[in-house]
Amino acid sequence: MKQELRTLVMYDIEDDRIRHRISEACLDYGLERIQFSVFRGKLNRNKREELLMRLTQTLGEDPGKILIQPMCEEDFRSALELLRI
Repeated sequence: MKQELRTLVMYDIEDDRIRHRISEACLDYGLERIQFSVFRGKLNRNKREELLMRLTQTLGEDPGKILIQPMCEEDFRSALELLRI
């Protein structure tokens, strides 16, 4: 199996219906929501490419921006996070 890397998926999409379908696709790939439009999880290269194809089809011709960003473990561990509930 190809190496899984920590992956961030971020998007900015105006249409509520499409934005919901994008978030459902991220959940289908086992990603965890960390912000309204940001997900994270481990995906290998094939899964990242599959997800991008699915998200591209879901977005269609509507305006929007999607970023799928893999990161190495060292970068992931060096992230800073503030969480107040």
